Amino acid sequence: MIGKLKGVIEEIGDDHVLVDVHGVCYVAFCSSRTLSRIGSPGEAVVLFIETYVREDQLKLFGFMSALEREWFNLLQSVQGVGSKVALALLSTLSPSELANAIALQDKAAVSRAPGVGPKVAVRIVTELKNKAPAFGGAEAAANIGLKQELGEGVAAAPVADAVSALTNLGYSRDQAANAIAAALKNGGEGADSAKLIRLGLKELSRA
Repeated sequence: MIGKLKGVIEEIGDDHVLVDVHGVCYVAFCSSRTLSRIGSPGEAVVLFIETYVREDQLKLFGFMSALEREWFNLLQSVQGVGSKVALALLSTLSPSELANAIALQDKAAVSRAPGVGPKVAVRIVTELKNKAPAFGGAEAAANIGLKQELGEGVAAAPVADAVSALTNLGYSRDQAANAIAAALKNGGEGADSAKLIRLGLKELSRA
């Protein structure tokens, strides 16, 4: 079982990288996000590896972080999500973006990935909603609770109204939720929707 590769990039393909480890070259299939970040041929690389052993093949999947590898496996626990779709999701959304989208029950964000239709997107956000926070990483941790409340429809009315208003202005639900979370800290828990919208817009203008 291979858990990690440390070597030199020999070649980068459309969906894989060839890594030379002391003269032995390994093919690791990766998301496009990973392939865009690993460097260029001749440079050193470290990849976290998930090894698939089947009757007719042995396949390696490579990731820039252990968290990305964990998402690869978590996504495949959902019916209809195989390795190809999991890589497509990780090509489209980072681990923190996936955690936020699932917390917000944002099916549209999830279905942006190639091969993810409406039914699969619903299954992903529904089946993983209680698991996503643990896999969000530091970037997603701050506002994940508020996003879960929004996704489940139990957030306070002023908060839900303010997020809705910002999304109607063209911001994503994730951007809107982050802005309103910051607005709550500045405006206080008792702030009405108008105040939250005003403070939220101020936060967004700084981004």
